[in-house]
Amino acid sequence: MLRFLFVPILFAFYAMTVRAQTLPVDTAHTIDEIIVRSRPSQREIIAPRTLKGDALDQLSSGSIADALRYFAGLQLKDYGGVGGLKTVDIRSMGTHHLGIFYDGIELGNAQNGQIDLGHFALDNVEEISLYNGQKSALLQSAADFGNAGNIYIRTRRPIFFPGERYHVRFNAKYGSSDLFSISSLWEQRVSSRVSTSLNACFLSSSGRYRFRYKRVRPDGGIAYDTIAVRQNGDIRAFRTELNINGTIQHGFWNAKLYAYESERGIPGAIVNNVWRRGERQNDLNVFFQGRFQRDITSRFSTRWMTKYAYYRTHYANRDTTQLPVDNRFWQQEAYISTTNAYEILPGWSASLAYDFKWNKLNADVYRFVFPQRKSHFASFATSLERWIIGVQASVLGIFVNDRLRAGSQKNISRFVPALFLNIRPFSGKTVSFRAFAKQSFRMPTFNDLYYTDVGNAALRPEKAKQFDIGASFERSFAGFLKNISVQTDVYYNMVDDKIIAYPKGQQFRWTMLNLGKVDIRGLDFSSALKFIPFRNSELNCRLQYTFQSARDVTSSSTSFYHHQIPYIPRHSGSLVLNFDYCGWHLNYSFIYTGERYNEQENIQYNYMQPWYTHDASLQYDFRLKNARCKAILEVNNLFDQKYDVILNYPMPGLNGAIALRIDF
Repeated sequence: MLRFLFVPILFAFYAMTVRAQTLPVDTAHTIDEIIVRSRPSQREIIAPRTLKGDALDQLSSGSIADALRYFAGLQLKDYGGVGGLKTVDIRSMGTHHLGIFYDGIELGNAQNGQIDLGHFALDNVEEISLYNGQKSALLQSAADFGNAGNIYIRTRRPIFFPGERYHVRFNAKYGSSDLFSISSLWEQRVSSRVSTSLNACFLSSSGRYRFRYKRVRPDGGIAYDTIAVRQNGDIRAFRTELNINGTIQHGFWNAKLYAYESERGIPGAIVNNVWRRGERQNDLNVFFQGRFQRDITSRFSTRWMTKYAYYRTHYANRDTTQLPVDNRFWQQEAYISTTNAYEILPGWSASLAYDFKWNKLNADVYRFVFPQRKSHFASFATSLERWIIGVQASVLGIFVNDRLRAGSQKNISRFVPALFLNIRPFSGKTVSFRAFAKQSFRMPTFNDLYYTDVGNAALRPEKAKQFDIGASFERSFAGFLKNISVQTDVYYNMVDDKIIAYPKGQQFRWTMLNLGKVDIRGLDFSSALKFIPFRNSELNCRLQYTFQSARDVTSSSTSFYHHQIPYIPRHSGSLVLNFDYCGWHLNYSFIYTGERYNEQENIQYNYMQPWYTHDASLQYDFRLKNARCKAILEVNNLFDQKYDVILNYPMPGLNGAIALRIDF
């Protein structure tokens, strides 16, 4: 469907570029300084970690998943190649405890609970923020209070200077594995209060790359060691996103229509000398969402949000060595939210929020139970900011009703309290100390409970307790060192009835494990430095480090008691360097993931060696008549390291790409 929309969009882009050549892009505009002071209900007690602007633009990242590798405390689960599944684990608690919010509204997947971040490109993204615990502001939906952590993705919102009516951006990229992508962005000012943006993207890749297939026996001998080419990792994807943004007196509104369609092979695990898989998957994801926010009085603010999503998945396995599979899944989601915040006294505010979510899953699977889920979320929160202290307390009630076609029902209710504290002992807010305590909760997904092959209707929901103490320091200078910021957190999490899932030979099928209790202790450290080495230059350095001890403490009678849980490294981190000079941008990044184990028992046979990659890119800004252009050269995995993020899912070695971006 989307492929037919893409052609007229490109024609629209061409028409706009022809017109845009007449615009005087060198004109300088001066606007008066505007000082904005947010309301207490909209301020955050604890600031998030963010990637935005040039820092986000200069990373060698093809998707949002790639950019999230640079956040401390997050572990990317990557099944290889452009089309491979990409999910994120937060502080060893798993993908399902992390909420992904796209322009303020959570992305959902009641079928398996996992958001494939490879579906979302960075072409139109302006900022990515990570909140541990929860976003500590009052004017947010009730569902925001329920996760162990949240990632907020904010797309670009058009800004027009006087005399400007539209902006046009064009991106083209070609790289290894026959990667080709082309995208366009058209921003239009409809009136002084309304603007629109249309973003369209096409991506294709053969998914072929060389990898090393090696296995070492427990006695140290080589079981096998060979070089092969990854097969069945091809992808063709189309993405379209339409945004309408408006402002009103004391408020704003926006509406979004998003559509993604892909046809791809599932490369599968390399086991038993099987190099090629017959698995294919087609996805169609469409959703519409709207948001309205207004300050009714000087003390009272309200926000309303709604969403409808439709997901269709077609999975087929025509591998002659396995039983043939050809299944289709249809998922629907409806969502509505209202939040109301009131400033009781100066510095003291409270909010009430209610969310309703409806999910339905249909399939042509034999003996499928056709589940429906109604979820109610109700939250109360209050915050107080006085002198050097900011504190927020909240409680969320979650009420879930599952109904199957056979008539059986499952009802679950939980309450999730949280307390956040921030202290700024000195003027200027250069130093702050923070802490939070919270309980979080997540329901098993439809696949966990009801999937025909591996579902377990007796699974209990996961419960987690979180404790965090941290500090941050930030200061600006006038000399060679322009700015420094440092953040560190020490945390403890206890997860009860933990459910984990990992592939069992086929990527679309999962083996379910309930580990019982997991004891998680960790440390996150991040710092950023900005230097001005000489005139017209800038050097930025970002360093991230994470230590995680995530141990199974279910029963002392098991052989894996107190062992590190699968795929969680004790040590991981990243280093990013950006050097800018007269339109040239040289970027280097280093990512390290320490030793891990791919099964519950931490024995030599299950051991996975550390891996690390070096990536570099060179960018150059220039003008071509009235167009602003950027040429980009990327080289990833510079030293061609052979590694797996997930066992038997080999990652690409040395690879690269060239890209061109044009702005009118």
